[in-house]
Amino acid sequence: MDQAHFAADEGVSNDSPNPSFADILATDIARRRLLQGSLGAAALGFVPGMAAAATDKPSVKLGFKAVPVSTADAVAVPEGYNVDLLYAWGDPISSGPGFKADGSGSAADQERQAGMHHDGMSYFPLGKSNSEGSAHGLLVMNHEYTDDGLLHADGMKTWSAEKVRKAQAAHGVSVIEVLAAGNRWKVVRPSPYARRITASSPIGLSGPAAGHALLQTKDDPRGLRAFGTFNNCANGQTPWGTYLTCEENFNGYFSSAKEPTADEKRYGLKEGGAGYRWHEFDERFNSAKHPNEPNRFGWVVEIDPLRPDSLPQKRTALGRFKHEGADVQVAKNGHVVVYMGDDERFEYIYKFVSENKFDRQHPEANRHLLDRGTLYVAKFDEFGGGVWLPLVHGEGKLTAENGFPDQGSVLIRCRQAADAVGATKMDRPEWIATHPKTGEVFCALTNNSLRADEKNPGTLNASNPRPKNVFGHIIRWREAKGDATAKKFEWDIFVLAGDPKHPDEAQRGNIKGDVFGSPDGLWFDRTGRLWIQTDVSTSVINKGDYANIGNNQMLVADTVTREIRRFLTGPSGCEVTGIAGTPDGKTLFVNIQHPGESPSERADPEKPTAFGAWPASQFGATLGGRPRSGTVVIRREDGGVVGG
Repeated sequence: MDQAHFAADEGVSNDSPNPSFADILATDIARRRLLQGSLGAAALGFVPGMAAAATDKPSVKLGFKAVPVSTADAVAVPEGYNVDLLYAWGDPISSGPGFKADGSGSAADQERQAGMHHDGMSYFPLGKSNSEGSAHGLLVMNHEYTDDGLLHADGMKTWSAEKVRKAQAAHGVSVIEVLAAGNRWKVVRPSPYARRITASSPIGLSGPAAGHALLQTKDDPRGLRAFGTFNNCANGQTPWGTYLTCEENFNGYFSSAKEPTADEKRYGLKEGGAGYRWHEFDERFNSAKHPNEPNRFGWVVEIDPLRPDSLPQKRTALGRFKHEGADVQVAKNGHVVVYMGDDERFEYIYKFVSENKFDRQHPEANRHLLDRGTLYVAKFDEFGGGVWLPLVHGEGKLTAENGFPDQGSVLIRCRQAADAVGATKMDRPEWIATHPKTGEVFCALTNNSLRADEKNPGTLNASNPRPKNVFGHIIRWREAKGDATAKKFEWDIFVLAGDPKHPDEAQRGNIKGDVFGSPDGLWFDRTGRLWIQTDVSTSVINKGDYANIGNNQMLVADTVTREIRRFLTGPSGCEVTGIAGTPDGKTLFVNIQHPGESPSERADPEKPTAFGAWPASQFGATLGGRPRSGTVVIRREDGGVVGG
């Protein structure tokens, strides 16, 4: 998620004394020939063994002609492909009311419709065979936040409890049933699977922090039942068939006292929040009156899409921070590993390792795998290696004397625990994806405009070689001996994004292929193609540093040759995010978030299409007069594998 969408993040930074990436590597720049003037070398496999390990794998085919940079108000895909709109904000999830283009729909209507601002997404096949599952399944997707200027008929000119309820209903998660019918996909209506999980839905609290005093509230004195999930960004999918939705910038929905507590500051709470104004009519969002309520957000939530009556669970063993995603892997020894990023400047990368092993033959035995295990945080060293530091009560500084009386407090105050053990500050860790064949793990570091600014001088080095790093980069690591549960790893930089035509040589990057910036979404298809989605802020897109890059886009990378080719460009003002595919690789689902977004972050309800009118601009005026986030379906005209 672009921080421009969430004003509360602008003043939040990690001021712990832990070294930044820059500090860690400053002592060894010359030895590795990675001087500031040699940006190309910075992205070569400089870790001993890393490059060799990568190149002994066959390259993947990028079987399409790249699409050009675009500023059009439409989704563009390569020649030989078609794109259709499947599911847009306001569409009914099953039986129920349709979208009202004037914003007059009620909160009750919105609870039965697609939420706003589609984000992370997974596809769950239905059917006994692979061929059946590739034509019929469930799509589960996040709805990250709301633009109240579009959601309500008069925007925020007036404010009421009903508007708060409608905004809360537009957040959360959708589960919809989808079916390939001829050459098109459709949403199955009615469907026994369809449901919405919103900012008001009951959700269980499980794992080591469940029942903790810091999670107990007036409405839930036992600390075992939260109400709602919101600001759901990226996602994960488990091998036992459940969906993981990740709560990111939860802080902006709360209004703190005029002077927030130290713990509230560490997570970015402030008086008034980010302008959502829920606290004015829903008192639990006033942390001055309900100080534990914010502690019940910032978690990974597990949802079973095949059991529509099941209660979602916030898995506290995975830690509380601004979760960008949850990449789930089964290690060679059978333990489950979850990689996660904390999406904020100078925050951390985490890994969870389950206590018990995955049981493929008995799916029910895996229902609580994410409740017991060890949470780690990454520390990168100056030699291209690193270690995973355990966040375990009683170890090192994680003791009662230092503010951590039990494991629950370690997980609830996860950022502070990572500070205490000496983790490495990173540049906005976002989506993480693991190569299905090599086991290499890739993380998008979207950008960090604070790098080497006036408050952070002297931080340039090989891994962060540019002042005010507006273009970002992608880092990768390989776990020791190929074991995802290992406590050591090797790392390098896969690519430095940038514009080769930029007047500042340091901002040109070293992309082998098509230009892009601010990598955000990452996803591997079954063959090992790395799909990269970008999130350039509306405030800078198509101007200044980004004058030559056009609208946000989706690209595909061959991780061996490092070639990167542009596959899709999005409409005006959008973010390209959320990606899922069918098992046969012949259908790709992609989300288009906040098309037509205003640089001021909230649309003018009297001029809703001032900055774009997608999807109506591409798929017809009958879709309504307001920009609407939507899911598109991409297929090859010849029925082949997408991207191949």
